[in-house]
Amino acid sequence: MNWTLEVVVVPVSDVARAVAFYAGGLGFGVDHDTALGGGRRLVQLTPPGSGCSVVLGDGLSPMAPGTLQGLQLVVNDVRAAHAELRSRGVAISDVQVLGPQGPRPATDDDDLNNVGFVFFKDPDGNGWAVQQITARS
Repeated sequence: MNWTLEVVVVPVSDVARAVAFYAGGLGFGVDHDTALGGGRRLVQLTPPGSGCSVVLGDGLSPMAPGTLQGLQLVVNDVRAAHAELRSRGVAISDVQVLGPQGPRPATDDDDLNNVGFVFFKDPDGNGWAVQQITARS
């Protein structure tokens, strides 16, 4: 039996602002945007190429906005992802290598497979990482 993770609820304080960030800043596709009544809204967005979506909405989770940390996207070129997100106006860390001595700035000579990362936060402070994986063992 396959078990697939399909949706992660991300707690936000302002759905419109969050949708602008995730769709405009990160380039996630809007799968659906649904009015729930009483002025509430639910929006599902999916990163390009992903089988897992994020859901943003009013009162969907007991988590406070900004408390979700450790969400991770995987790309095959973290330098290109960094450049794309920066060009979209996302405040993002420099490319880093995570190794035995902890994180350090990446150099042009580094092989970033599995160890190259960048980090950013959404407007509420929910924390994301982007990891480069070009080959899996």
